[in-house]
Amino acid sequence: MSGMTMTEKMLADHADRDRAYPGDLINCRVDFLMANDVTAPIAIREFRRLGIDRVFDPERVAMIPSHFVPNKDIKSAENAKIMREFAREQGLRYLEQGRAGIEHVILPERGWVVPGDVVVGGDSHTCTYGALGSFATGMGSTDVACAMATGDIWMKVPPTMRFVYHGQLKPWVQSKDMILNTIGDIGADGALYKSIEFVGPAIAALPMEARFTITNMTIEAGGKAGLMIPDETTLKYVEKRAIRPWKLYEPDPDAEYIDVREYDVSSFEPSVALPFSPDNVVPISQAPNVELDMVFIGSCTNARLSDLRLVAELMRGRQVHPRLRCVVIPGSQLVYSQALKEGLLEVFDDAGCVVSTSTCGPCLGGYMGVLAEGERCVSTSNRNFPGRMGHPKAEVYLANPAVAAACAIAGELVHPEEVFGKAKVKA
Repeated sequence: MSGMTMTEKMLADHADRDRAYPGDLINCRVDFLMANDVTAPIAIREFRRLGIDRVFDPERVAMIPSHFVPNKDIKSAENAKIMREFAREQGLRYLEQGRAGIEHVILPERGWVVPGDVVVGGDSHTCTYGALGSFATGMGSTDVACAMATGDIWMKVPPTMRFVYHGQLKPWVQSKDMILNTIGDIGADGALYKSIEFVGPAIAALPMEARFTITNMTIEAGGKAGLMIPDETTLKYVEKRAIRPWKLYEPDPDAEYIDVREYDVSSFEPSVALPFSPDNVVPISQAPNVELDMVFIGSCTNARLSDLRLVAELMRGRQVHPRLRCVVIPGSQLVYSQALKEGLLEVFDDAGCVVSTSTCGPCLGGYMGVLAEGERCVSTSNRNFPGRMGHPKAEVYLANPAVAAACAIAGELVHPEEVFGKAKVKA
């Protein structure tokens, strides 16, 4: 009998089974679940219909206003009100505007999710938390409602792919380029309903915030979950944040994988996903020379403190091109506050950027930077499908924060070296 992958071990434990095989239908316990101001109102409505008065454990349920807050219109205000009142009624983990931000930044930084957790969320980028060594996946609002009521979820055990990364990153190449090149290799449906283990020395060399960028975009390849094996870097991050004990999992040496791929990151260049798919990836040196109307630095992919520090370092003393607007949105209020203390927001302001309160904003075409017909935007976010950030005929180019900063200064799609020289920027 072969060994088990990380996913199979975690799901087996949470289903009180000796082992779990790909394709098994299981009921398993949930350690933590989350919904936002888009998905929570539906989940709350379905929870009420179940006739249950209380959630299974208020300490393990979070409601995070993130997508349309501060409220952009009456409908978004009503949605936020439904979530807010339910969170207060049930005593859930909840952060109001001024303390909140994007859920996928908040949950790890607050220690609400920890290694070994099974986490479900009413948002497709819930897979972000797999960087901690958890099984985290997005689900529909009805499934979230049932999980709130019972503390269990029903699911099919996914097969696992294993991606091994070797080598060292070149200057200007970041973890965003690692995942973009991976998605470009396997395609936007290459990991459909599969779990991915991201391993290898190049992963181990990444700081924690850079790892979240990789697992965040697992869903852009269709993945059910993306996981990394906890190591010293993980534990240093978790130990000063965790609100409860955790359990470490790692795959068995003889675990079976549906696919194993090896990547030499030394061959990667700063990359860009061209319209209209995250798998339409080319090196920035092969990208078309297009003029830009907007640069967006934010989202649950690249709006953490390390991202903002890098962009501020590159923009210091420079000006955003007069032809375009540059929108910078920190991923959480804690990130915003620290960026304020470090003077990063002043750098952005001096450069001519618009700095907003922590929110998803333009990432999903919500507000604070929606694109008009024919406009072109370089974004540090995770999706560039038609209409994702506004008009269906707008164009979105996905890139790492260094590339985004260079494009904001140059006013066009360029390699950072053309703007900033041969500085060594990695991770």
